[in-house]
Amino acid sequence: MSRRWVITGGSRGLGLAAVRAALSHGDRVAVLARQPSASLAAELGAAALVLPVDVTDPVALGAACDTVAAAWGGIDVLVNNAGLHRGGRIDKLRLADWDAVLATNLSGPLHCIRAALPHMSAGAAIVNIGAVVGFRGFPGDSAYGASKSGLAGLTQVLAAELAPRGIRVNLVLPGFVLTAMTAGVNEAAHQRLLARIPLGRMGTEAEIAEVVWWVAGSTYMTGAVIPTDGGMLCQL
Repeated sequence: MSRRWVITGGSRGLGLAAVRAALSHGDRVAVLARQPSASLAAELGAAALVLPVDVTDPVALGAACDTVAAAWGGIDVLVNNAGLHRGGRIDKLRLADWDAVLATNLSGPLHCIRAALPHMSAGAAIVNIGAVVGFRGFPGDSAYGASKSGLAGLTQVLAAELAPRGIRVNLVLPGFVLTAMTAGVNEAAHQRLLARIPLGRMGTEAEIAEVVWWVAGSTYMTGAVIPTDGGMLCQL
């Protein structure tokens, strides 16, 4: 049966890879992004809706999820993928950057879940996208690490809270993946990170998207943390 997805940050990177994975399996996908390209809807085809929305705006998110439900009758999978990275050592980190990262990476998923829940029923799934830095410390990543650690805690709480409604909540944990967000990592830092990955290479967006698709359909999994990191967590 075709599932109805909502994927935030779905216009590029890992989010777009997840969109394409779902579409390739015959599902329908609503792509939520702040500034999707004008050509994206035509590129993805009739099984996709492209909605410009910022995850920090709960009113806009509510309207977007209402639009999806009106078009397709409900929502089966929500993927909280939209993310923002702003770094800085703790004595240099701007408070405005801290607030922006938490608003997107932690409050954003909360707003998305609250918007989607009225349209979700038993058997639905929420997949949150975490990060290794939410479980292991990287200097200069206090805002991003705190936001992703908070998302891990939110996943645990909501897995227990929503289980009686038959809604599963899990956390996929990508490692060092080549995306627009990681493209700015300098060569020295890049090599240091590679040295900590037992498989010896970066992951690809498509590899993470495969896991997202599988987790969304795993009917006896909730509250789980699924590292997809080339072994990075067991090495650090």
